[in-house]
Amino acid sequence: MDFFRNLVSRPRKLGLLALVASTYAMVAGGPFGLEEIVGGNGYARAVLILCLTPLLWAVPTAMMIGEMAGALPENGGFYIWVRRAMGGFWGFQEAWLTLLGSIFDMAVYPILFAACLGHLWPSLTHGKVPLVLGAAMIAACVGMNLLGTRTVGESSIGFVLLLLAPFAVLAWLGFHTAGSAAQVAAPTLGKSDMFGGILIAMWNYMGWDNASLIAGEVENARQGYQRAMLVSVAVVTATYLIPVAAMAHAGVPQGAWETGSWVNIAETLGGRALGVAITAAGVVAAFSTFNALVLSLSRLPWAMARDGLLPRMFARENRCGAPWVAIVACSILWGCAMSLGFDRTVTLDVVLTGLSILLEFAALVALRLREPELERPYRVPGGAAGLALVCVPPALLLGVSAVRSRHEQIGPVNALAVAAGLIALGWVLYAVDVRRKRAA
Repeated sequence: MDFFRNLVSRPRKLGLLALVASTYAMVAGGPFGLEEIVGGNGYARAVLILCLTPLLWAVPTAMMIGEMAGALPENGGFYIWVRRAMGGFWGFQEAWLTLLGSIFDMAVYPILFAACLGHLWPSLTHGKVPLVLGAAMIAACVGMNLLGTRTVGESSIGFVLLLLAPFAVLAWLGFHTAGSAAQVAAPTLGKSDMFGGILIAMWNYMGWDNASLIAGEVENARQGYQRAMLVSVAVVTATYLIPVAAMAHAGVPQGAWETGSWVNIAETLGGRALGVAITAAGVVAAFSTFNALVLSLSRLPWAMARDGLLPRMFARENRCGAPWVAIVACSILWGCAMSLGFDRTVTLDVVLTGLSILLEFAALVALRLREPELERPYRVPGGAAGLALVCVPPALLLGVSAVRSRHEQIGPVNALAVAAGLIALGWVLYAVDVRRKRAA
């Protein structure tokens, strides 16, 4: 009993290292997901994509978050920024786009968790077992989040070290065994797809703004957020580039890269044990990413409830300061999406999440104009020109992704048409909420 009493009473705020680890889990979760970039573009172009995308996408986003989170270090993060800078309508749309995008994103992690366990123990792939495993993972993450922000943040440090350790071994082997992986099976290559690689890289570099949702629970948030974001960008970029460069040095053929090929490559270079370790890293990555995102995304309905956009019950907190109703409700929603077998599409993820990020950049500019005297411990340098250099590249990348994805289909329907319909639904829901309040 004393242990649990001490756990509840200890300080709840995150330090810099825990914030960096949590951000890493929210954004990356390891080098998984890079396989198609290398397979579709080769090593030289893949490295170019993985270097240019953070410069044009992640660094501007980190700079924007550094200024906004330092100026307004509140739980609810980007929702608070957009609402304050542009009004209630756009604040609602920001929250709607984020929560909607989370359905396409969050449902996949329990599925990946079960799939990796099934790779280790094939008997776990039969019948309803994968759904049970995914539900168990969700329940475990809910339990950790109910213990408070610090529990999730400090556990993220250990999870990130665990999932990166096998890749560190793999990279070391790659740099010390030049040409030894040439025997990896390599099918015939298709045509290079640079734009497709950029689209996948954007998805791999998304999620920085989620860290802002817990700004009210971070130590020295006004001064620390910019430093944490830039450190996180550097760590994510390094853990993407180093393993890919090591595999190029080891002579892994381009055609060997396809979804899930990290395990096969690891077995070729380091034997069965390393392949198992990479698979286990996939289990840890799925768990840690879901766990950290529950921490951040649950603060969004909490903030909306405090503003009257959701029932007040979503703002209830337990003794650890965790918004327990929001945590449980969001997790049930994501669990239902998993049970329906919903397939996430990169197109919808990038469009919906990307538009919400553009609203955050718009809030950055609007607050500079509307509240020039607002205290900003960190400010994007360069005045108007600096703001343009930060805001324009992400907008251009989103335009490229929209053009690249204009023919993508979800069943018989164009993916961009589905995204447009979902965006329009947010406008309708806001109008309904306004009418409800007026009637009341």
